[in-house]
Amino acid sequence: MAAKAIDDCMVAVADRLRRAQHVCCLIGAGISAESGIPTFRGPDGFWAGRSAFDLATPEAFARDPETVWRFCLWRRSQLVTKRPNAGHHALVAIERLVPQFTLVTQNVDGLHRAAGSANILELHGNLMVDRCTACALETQAATDGGFETIPICPECRAMMRPGVVWFGEMLSLDAIQKADAAARSCQAMLVVGTSSVVHPAAGLAEMARLHGAFTVEINPEETPLSRIMNMCIRMPAGEALPAIVEAMNSSDRG
Repeated sequence: MAAKAIDDCMVAVADRLRRAQHVCCLIGAGISAESGIPTFRGPDGFWAGRSAFDLATPEAFARDPETVWRFCLWRRSQLVTKRPNAGHHALVAIERLVPQFTLVTQNVDGLHRAAGSANILELHGNLMVDRCTACALETQAATDGGFETIPICPECRAMMRPGVVWFGEMLSLDAIQKADAAARSCQAMLVVGTSSVVHPAAGLAEMARLHGAFTVEINPEETPLSRIMNMCIRMPAGEALPAIVEAMNSSDRG
């Protein structure tokens, strides 16, 4: 796409965002990959010769909780050195420029919070949280990466588990209901860096479009949702989102 066409595209998206009372963003693993975090569906989605899909399930935890915990701690050790990228920071800027903003993320790395986003729905939980298997108490995880024994709940003494939604588990009903409400009520939705194959998250953009929202896909690759989007921007989030923010700020000055 020519530079002039890209500029016109960013201006058009910025205009729709500026006119929206409520902007909703659906975020996938692509934006985290730009910070150097490997995705499960990518070639790096393996640990100790085993697929991550085999290590992030309730069955795996029931069968061998120690191995699942070691996998979790390995993932946490990867996050310690990772930082939010330009895409994360641009989403913070958009949140501050619009009256209402909802960020619906499928990522568990906590980078949106680290960047400063406020209204976040973490559909798949947070890797840096420990959750009790009995009383559901949640505590902030240690980040030293050490492992001596499986963590025990300080309240009821039951075994703790990572605070993420594993494959085969239900999403938090509260989170998905809030995400659905945001998709129904927003006037503009950005779908950023997601393969759009994991439901129910993938259905949120369809819901927003059905209820009249202007929908924009930001992804270098085509996805199953591309055909129903009002606009598709074939760029990484770290390039497209800052350009949109720049265009929004320019419209303020203009």
